[in-house]
Amino acid sequence: MISTIRKLIDEHGRLSVPASALEESQDLYETGLTSFAAVQLMLGLEDTFDIEFPERMLNRRSFASIASIAACLSELTPDIELKKYAS
Repeated sequence: MISTIRKLIDEHGRLSVPASALEESQDLYETGLTSFAAVQLMLGLEDTFDIEFPERMLNRRSFASIASIAACLSELTPDIELKKYAS
């Protein structure tokens, strides 16, 4: 799952560094993630994982790091579904 999140960050995040260079807990906003890019990333995550983020997760904290994104996805997607995205 982490490798898929990193790929989507590279595609939608518009960061100045590749997602592979980031720690899982590193703040994506401090590395250049904008609000617009966060929305694009969210849409990419929803398409890839076939989920919809509930309103309670539509906040800066949910998309602040690779780890926080993974935590949201783990909550929204049954473990059996996550296996095909495991890193």
